[in-house]
Amino acid sequence: MALRTFAWLRGDKSLQMIRKSLDTLRELDLLEHPSTYKLVKLGESIGVHREGDQAIDIAKHPGQSTVGTLADVFAEFETIKKRRVDDLLRPRVGVEVNPRRLGGWPTIAGTRVPFDLVAELVSDGTVAPEQVNQYYPGVSADAARDALDYQRSITGAAS
Repeated sequence: MALRTFAWLRGDKSLQMIRKSLDTLRELDLLEHPSTYKLVKLGESIGVHREGDQAIDIAKHPGQSTVGTLADVFAEFETIKKRRVDDLLRPRVGVEVNPRRLGGWPTIAGTRVPFDLVAELVSDGTVAPEQVNQYYPGVSADAARDALDYQRSITGAAS
């Protein structure tokens, strides 16, 4: 497995960089067998990622670690001002983002209906969430409420 990992790294990393990475593992007291680590390509460098840890650069900038990953950016998180930021791909149960659907614009889950059209339809109260399926078949009342809640979270309006 270790040899296969080195062959994979060697696809676009120099042998000198791979050797330096192994030396850095020893310097950082990461002395287990290389197969116990997840080696990752960090752009022009090589990193090591251990379960529950951040990736640590072991080639170009030994010891520097990642601040976060795209998975962290896509997931729900809280800002410094304690404002909740929704999960990017699944902001609400009834609202989803599919990069291959409508250019990644949020839609009602399982449909091609843009969330904002549904939210606008129910926002002033003239159309009840239970009536939305008359305008957009396949859109449930719960999904309409989720769309409105999501729109309010984006604009900062009170629920």
